[in-house]
Amino acid sequence: MSVSLFPSPGLRGAENLTLGVSENLFAVLAAANAAGYDEGIDLPDNSPVRRQLRDALAKQNIAVLPDLKRYYRKHMQRNGVEDLSEYISYALSVTGPPDFAWRTRDVDVPPDAMALSEFTPLLIDFYRQANLAALWQSLRPAYEKEMEKYHSPIVATTTAVDGYLRVPAGGYLGRRFQVFVDLLGAPEQVQTRNYGDDAFVIVTSTEKPRIFDIRHAYLHFEIDPIVIKYGVALDQKRSLIDFVQTAPLEAGFKRDFVLLANESLIKAVESRLDKNKGEIDQAARQGYVLTPFFAEQLPVFEKQEQGMRYYFPEMADAIDLKREDTRIAAIKFDPAPLVRLGKQVTVPAPEPTLSPSAQTLEKAEDFYLKRGSNSANLDEAKQLYLKSLEQNGSAAEHAQAWYGLARIAVLQKQPDNAVKLFEKTLGASPDDPTKAWTLVYLARLSMAASDPEKAAKFYQEALGVQGASEPARKAAQTESQKIPK
Repeated sequence: MSVSLFPSPGLRGAENLTLGVSENLFAVLAAANAAGYDEGIDLPDNSPVRRQLRDALAKQNIAVLPDLKRYYRKHMQRNGVEDLSEYISYALSVTGPPDFAWRTRDVDVPPDAMALSEFTPLLIDFYRQANLAALWQSLRPAYEKEMEKYHSPIVATTTAVDGYLRVPAGGYLGRRFQVFVDLLGAPEQVQTRNYGDDAFVIVTSTEKPRIFDIRHAYLHFEIDPIVIKYGVALDQKRSLIDFVQTAPLEAGFKRDFVLLANESLIKAVESRLDKNKGEIDQAARQGYVLTPFFAEQLPVFEKQEQGMRYYFPEMADAIDLKREDTRIAAIKFDPAPLVRLGKQVTVPAPEPTLSPSAQTLEKAEDFYLKRGSNSANLDEAKQLYLKSLEQNGSAAEHAQAWYGLARIAVLQKQPDNAVKLFEKTLGASPDDPTKAWTLVYLARLSMAASDPEKAAKFYQEALGVQGASEPARKAAQTESQKIPK
């Protein structure tokens, strides 16, 4: 079972953000529990479902069980956390009962899942002999009850992230962020996966929802494609990576500067969302040495209108090697990495493919941002926004094109045309950040037309947009207070 986190299209239009339970995970981890996966079984915060399942299986005469146990022992990893990780990867890579076939071509199956390829015939027999279909139906209500703890917190945290970054809910078209609740693994586990366009977070039983870890995974989901896109330019600053060789970082961060910068940006965003400056120094001591730099840049980002997708190149260009050399050289690294209870397992995602409309939009925004006093840049941006409207793309992307044309009309002192274009924007299903700014612009144009009553209405509507960015919200609040009573 899987439910959209945002079931009303009018709320955010994010059908690709889901919270659910997975029969695949249930079947695979039921087999693992029966075969010898005992990690955390005696811990008090284990879900009672895990014990109920094991008791139910113990009462059955399952013919394939001896072979299953031999297979599990033969493929045991160094610890139960790594065992769980491998079987979760397998569960996410197969189609499910009764065949448990690979979802993709063999060459695209994650290596840790492919390592369990001989597990499939045993699982097929176990699923049938243990009557797991009936067990799943009897235990699923407990899964759904556990799922209820996560719904509101995840809606709140993903909305906050999208509003801060000013990105459409769910990021790039065609990508999915999915949270699965699992009750058969050791408690207090959080595992993440990025397989192509799909991001998965698997959470096991826990007293309080592990929202920090889910938010961290969601920040990766939104920020990774942005940083990867500009990775070539960012990698020109890679000399800074020499400083982190003695830091308590995983090896990948010591080799890949783009990866290091990406994580540093995420740490900086977390510190802003949490309003906790202490997280900046902590991240730097752990080796995420660009966190202080990004923490300085984010207040500048917050004061302008562009989303992170369009603003990030300016942040990357602003990295001053000499200044960062001096800053990073003064950092005293921690002797060991911080240990979180949640196990994070991530496979880097390839750069997403943008729609033709989105690709043209990016070029248009580049010209718009570089307009200065050069009217040629503004004219080029206008032509590209018009071209974007003619190309295949989502409704939100076409709304962004209308929004671009409307802003140009404002700059060219064409208020009547600007109003019509902003109205076109609202009629084209814009994402929440674009919708909020459109309403702010309409309010300003109403004030310029000596219609404070209409302006007040637009400001109020802007304040009611759930995913509005903080700058748009502040603009609406501040400017609405200046309307004569």
